Amino acid sequence: MKEQRSKMHLVMGGRVKDPRGLDFVNLDKIDLVGVYPDYQEAEDAWRSKAQMTVDDAEMKYVVVHMHKLLEPDVPLED
Repeated sequence: MKEQRSKMHLVMGGRVKDPRGLDFVNLDKIDLVGVYPDYQEAEDAWRSKAQMTVDDAEMKYVVVHMHKLLEPDVPLED
């Protein structure tokens, strides 16, 4: 049985210039929600934070696939 690799995900958010983009206004005020071992946990955290700011179009939370940034040459597993 093949051991599954950890796939770290970062959840972060903040105010953006345009809700259609990812140009964050003030990097000093970025909300670093946390780092999670898999996408499901990261998505749960993202959903919770995003729903808290649903009425503020300039607030955006995202899930960053850290494993893809840290090991870009490692093929993705199914």
